[in-house]
Amino acid sequence: MINPLNAAFSVNRQCELLGVARSSYYYEPQLESEYNLELMRLIDEQYLRRPFYGSRRMREWLKGQGHLVCRDRVRRLMRLMGMEAIYPRPRLSIRDKEHYIYPYLLRDLTIDHPDQVWTADITYIRLRKGFAYLVAIMDWYSRYIVSWELSLTLETDFCVAALNGALNGRAPEIFNTDQGSQFTSEEFTGKLKEAGIRISMDGRGRVFDNIMIERLWRSVKYEEVYLKDYEDCLDARKGLSEYFLFYNHERPHQTLGSIPPVEVYTGRRCMVSVA
Repeated sequence: MINPLNAAFSVNRQCELLGVARSSYYYEPQLESEYNLELMRLIDEQYLRRPFYGSRRMREWLKGQGHLVCRDRVRRLMRLMGMEAIYPRPRLSIRDKEHYIYPYLLRDLTIDHPDQVWTADITYIRLRKGFAYLVAIMDWYSRYIVSWELSLTLETDFCVAALNGALNGRAPEIFNTDQGSQFTSEEFTGKLKEAGIRISMDGRGRVFDNIMIERLWRSVKYEEVYLKDYEDCLDARKGLSEYFLFYNHERPHQTLGSIPPVEVYTGRRCMVSVA
């Protein structure tokens, strides 16, 4: 859909109009073998069920499923997907030691209204012949998905694109993320500071600091990704667009009094209870 010969619009502008990160356009995928992709699919599903599994336990589990693979292969594939046993979630955004780390601001904070705290995270999305990465920005109080982006790489620009989409008429008081290089980058934190938003970052090893969006990933994968078996990134984008529309506007949340997030986020209906 992007035409590099278009005289009216640059490639960057075409990417912006289509909601595609520039890295996804320029990226040439490094293809894994069919067997490695199958192993990654199995690891992805098992890791969601058993996030405390490291490469050793995952290798033994795969052996029980009839896959006799060495630990080095399992370790490499888990690293490619950003998974580590010491964290109960995919650790897709790795810290850059040269970036400034902001303090955690949510300790003992009562979150009681929309746009008080937004949170963001990245997860691995499997495709039929490859994989992609999904970033989502969520309003903590209402669980409303404010913005999201899909990319074939872990470059910073797709996270910045999601942030630009989120900061469209509304903004939070605090923005909380992990210490990943995408979120600690000057491109990302600069946007937050320009908007007057306080920056909060999870402490290292504090695995429950961003628990709300971890629950989102479980819902996304079990209710959408694993059911659809996306052909490619465009297919994934279409499916996720439909799912997030459903998630925000139709899917009832027990912790929100069995009403969808949009009603809490927009204030069109009174809250019953919030966990």
